[in-house]
Amino acid sequence: MRKHIYSLLVAGILSTVALIVAQEVMVNPGITEKTTGLGIEPNIGLNKNSRQAVSNMLNSLLADEYLLYTKTQNYHWNVTGLMFNDLHTFFGKQYQQLAEIVDSVAERVRALGERSHGTMQEFLDNARLKEMPGVVPAAQEMIKNLLEDHEAIIRTLRIDIEATTNEFEDAGTNNFLSDLITRHEKMAWMLRAYIS
Repeated sequence: MRKHIYSLLVAGILSTVALIVAQEVMVNPGITEKTTGLGIEPNIGLNKNSRQAVSNMLNSLLADEYLLYTKTQNYHWNVTGLMFNDLHTFFGKQYQQLAEIVDSVAERVRALGERSHGTMQEFLDNARLKEMPGVVPAAQEMIKNLLEDHEAIIRTLRIDIEATTNEFEDAGTNNFLSDLITRHEKMAWMLRAYIS
């Protein structure tokens, strides 16, 4: 009896899904041609080549952001010395902000209809920032390293903003990157304050 009810329930669900798909295809006959493994291709006023180029740019940024996030978290765990408590807390706040940035960059790539990189190998292959495996610098050197990375990202963002405006006419990504500059500039300012 239960198997029969279950079979009827599954058949009903599948029929409903088939009906919804059929209705969508009737309303929008080109939908089957526009689907990819990533879902329905966006129709947002940017051609596929522009969306792919901007997504490649964003995936490189994503790799840098993830590397900086990891480096900041590493320093949070491994800082020592007289400023341990202050820097441990400070680095913790910064890596939490970077986690939000990482997520928003990945989601921007997805909003453009492309795949966000999501593996360590992809991040390492595409990052422009450099890791320091096995090295635990002194506290002041940690601050300087993080400051240099934030400033490098800021410089790259300025170049990418220029490209999204002039080359790809992508106002959405332009605005998104402009907001990221502000966030990185604030984090860099706070790091600079520790060195002064």
